[in-house]
Amino acid sequence: MLRNQKDLFYLGNDVHYLNNAYMSPNLKSVEIAGIIAVRKKNHPYMVQIDDFFKPLEHLKKTFAKIVNCENYERIAITPSASYGLANAAKNINCGNKSKIIIPEGQFPSNYYVWEKLAEEKGLTIEIIEAPKNAENRGKIWNERIINAIDRNTAIVACAHVHWADGTKFNLKEFRTACDRYETYLIIDGTQSIGALSFDIQEIKPDVLVSSGYKWLFGPYGIGFAYYNERFDDGQPIEENWINRKNSEDFKSLVNYQKEYKPFAQKYCVGECSKFVDIPMMQTALDQIYAWGVDNIQGYSEELISPYLTAFTDLGCKIENEDFRANHLIGVKLASHMNIDELANMMKKRNIHISARGNSLRLSTSVYNSKRDLDQFYSVLLENAG
Repeated sequence: MLRNQKDLFYLGNDVHYLNNAYMSPNLKSVEIAGIIAVRKKNHPYMVQIDDFFKPLEHLKKTFAKIVNCENYERIAITPSASYGLANAAKNINCGNKSKIIIPEGQFPSNYYVWEKLAEEKGLTIEIIEAPKNAENRGKIWNERIINAIDRNTAIVACAHVHWADGTKFNLKEFRTACDRYETYLIIDGTQSIGALSFDIQEIKPDVLVSSGYKWLFGPYGIGFAYYNERFDDGQPIEENWINRKNSEDFKSLVNYQKEYKPFAQKYCVGECSKFVDIPMMQTALDQIYAWGVDNIQGYSEELISPYLTAFTDLGCKIENEDFRANHLIGVKLASHMNIDELANMMKKRNIHISARGNSLRLSTSVYNSKRDLDQFYSVLLENAG
């Protein structure tokens, strides 16, 4: 079992950071990698041709191992999840299908792109509402989404776990339902990849996107996108030199190429070699791979499990374990609890957490300890009255 890893971060003992879903802290090793990379730019003659390509290839291979993608060339480097989704939207063939299915409260980047596509193609967006009752909420919500998928469904766009409350979606069953109608399954893994196991061979998404600055412990402004064979003949949203065939041959770059590099490499953002971000992201992924994603999830499970009954004893609601992740949990407050008072109390005690509606989003990682959860619980207890 993974032990506490706080010594690998700069978080002080008086800081109770329970908000990794907002942004991860830097690993010390990631900071060092960034400093070394920044200083290298002081001597640009040290940047060689291979530096544009080899680190990029290595990073894709590492990410591919984490999500069990057999071909690393199906991974593109992006600046954001929205960039990866924009490439997907440009190349989806909706045929005569008429609707896009989205769960209620989707993160905006995984909504606006489909809203725009719907306007352009004359499609409708069907938002599947979450049940108002907390009893079996996740189970019923998943069933509603599956039942909504039919011959008119062009796209199902959702996350692996809901960004606001951690509800886990049954992507394998979504895939089965999508296969019946050749429906695209587009997944935003920003709040799960790196903390919750995701297997491309098992889930078979058409597209998977993820930002790198949350559960992947990387810098802000770099992410990943996977595209399956349905996108092999697509067109990227931008044209840049590095995605074209033979771009490694600098002396021949003016011999313009119509042909792109194969698979998903055409969908990489311009300047994807990112000489500072790539070493930082590589260092972070190496650490995640060394820890093991299942061990990371197991650590959060071991950390949070003793408190779940305590939360419910105070009148709070927690999603059933079959439909929640352990690293990101929505604690729906009891009716008599005041969320504004709670937020102020936590801020005063250096407890960092996100409020979403009448819920507190509790997101833990390998640097958290029982002491952090004790502090969080003590504030709930005081507010319980």
